[in-house]
Amino acid sequence: MRRITRTLAAIGLSAAALTTVGVGSAGAADGSWAGCPSGAVCVYPQDQNPASSPSAVYWSYGAHNLQGQYGNHWVLNNQTGGAHAHLCRGSGGADCVYDIPAQNGVYYDLGPINSITLDRP
Repeated sequence: MRRITRTLAAIGLSAAALTTVGVGSAGAADGSWAGCPSGAVCVYPQDQNPASSPSAVYWSYGAHNLQGQYGNHWVLNNQTGGAHAHLCRGSGGADCVYDIPAQNGVYYDLGPINSITLDRP
């Protein structure tokens, strides 16, 4: 009986240790992805590869004009519910040239890109 009790205690301790390790991991529990919060679209600094810390985070639907973004950047769409993001050549969301579905990202030259739109599904 003591052996069974010790075994159960050891299993419980192992499970607690695994749970503690999981909480500190890369954000899977809270829905973040490479530092991009769940529900947001994130742009990362030029040539940051792999993407780890966004330089711009967009939350609201609609167009967002970019400033000073040149060269290759990761753009991650971590929106939920199937919302898309678009990379657009014009300001205010005009002349969109690239569609990023929810839970997807792209490494893209943002030199010719002047805005990003966040679009409801």
